[in-house]
This record gives sequence, structure tokens and C-alpha cells, in this order.
Amino acid sequence: MPGCAFIGDEVTAAGFRLAGFSVYTPAPEAITTLFDQLSEEMELLIITAEMAHSIPEKLLRRTFDRGNPLLLVIPDIRNRAQPIDLAAELRQQLGMSE
Repeated sequence: MPGCAFIGDEVTAAGFRLAGFSVYTPAPEAITTLFDQLSEEMELLIITAEMAHSIPEKLLRRTFDRGNPLLLVIPDIRNRAQPIDLAAELRQQLGMSE
């Protein structure tokens, strides 16, 4: 899969590596720089929620809003961190949540 990258922990990365993704398991201090670089180079970028929590929200939002690359935030295989529930957030903003 050309232009597809994964950023996350080593265990989750193993599955994406088998699927043909370029995988990255950066040190905490290198996550933001790597994310910024890959968001300019890739067509699809998948990142675990745990790693995404280390990236400034402004940078994540800019990447989401731009729509290129397609950005997916997923839980890691050990379920240590969950991505934001966008549907629940939207319902809350619209005043439809319980």
C-alpha cells in the first residue's frame, strides 16, 4: 500500500506491518515531528489514540480538517487509550446528549 503509514506501539504495529504499511514506533519526544512529516507525505495515516494524545490538538485538528492524508485515530491492541467518540461529541454540541 503506497502512501500508508501507522504510528503506534510495537504490538499493534506488527499487524499493520504485515498489511504492508510503513510503521513507526517513535519515542515520545519524536511523535509530533514524525506526525507532521508523515502528514505531508502519506495518503493514509493511522495513529493510536495513545500516540495522538501526545500531539498538539491544533496540529491534529489541522490534519483532520485538511482531509489529506486521511487520518484515523484508533485504540491500540492493548486498549490503553480510546480515541474521542466523535458521535458523542457531536450530540453534545447539538444539545442532544443525555
